[in-house]
Amino acid sequence: MRPRHDDPEIPEGVTARDLDKGARNELKTLSKENAEGVAQHLAMAARLIESDPELAHRHAISAARRAGRIGIVRETLAITAYATGDFALAIRELRTYRRISGSNEQLALMVDSERGVGRPDRALEVGRSVQRSELSSAAQVAVAIAMSGARLDLGQTEAALDELDIPQLNPDVAYSYSADLFSAYAEVLEDLGRVEEAESWRDRAARADAALGDDDGDLVEVYEEDIDEEEIVFDSVDDAIADSSGEESGDEPVRPSES
Repeated sequence: MRPRHDDPEIPEGVTARDLDKGARNELKTLSKENAEGVAQHLAMAARLIESDPELAHRHAISAARRAGRIGIVRETLAITAYATGDFALAIRELRTYRRISGSNEQLALMVDSERGVGRPDRALEVGRSVQRSELSSAAQVAVAIAMSGARLDLGQTEAALDELDIPQLNPDVAYSYSADLFSAYAEVLEDLGRVEEAESWRDRAARADAALGDDDGDLVEVYEEDIDEEEIVFDSVDDAIADSSGEESGDEPVRPSES
């Protein structure tokens, strides 16, 4: 018997169109009425994941009770479970999502969830189970950061740094994932006592984050005096809960401009 679950309220004005088109397309196998209700709960989960993960998780549960065989639904349930600290549930739901969708784009979350239940060795095994070349660049970076964390859990600091030494660790261009990667690299460098290098990467992370958070346009020029190029231009990207499509059209680099 299922435990009691009361559907959280859907605020007035929230409709299926508040969910992105790709996610809505996954709901086409449902009846129109059911698809609308599921989409509303998924939209609310996306809206609340940062501010109120517990409530977001309740919305995800409601969606899963109506459409448990839909990939985006199980993915959302996994993400909200992770956000609430229920790592065992996150692992189970991520496995189900992967089985339904065939996608490995949430591999990093699987690695981190294994860390969350205290199994860093298992986390490393999970991370190595998929060829990185099969993942989008953003997913590759997320996996590298998660794998580095697992190495730190095991006290393997040098190996943690090696996990982050990937092609995307390029200080001369910024993608949507660059700030997180630069910050992770800086933290491990600091743990190794390489303080000056850590500060340099932390500064790069701050500038990349500022550029990506700019609201005035799609491109931001960031000047730096201690590099050969006089200016670096970074992409501006929209926030999202997760991107399981594997498409990288929004992550084209902007290279240093010609002086």
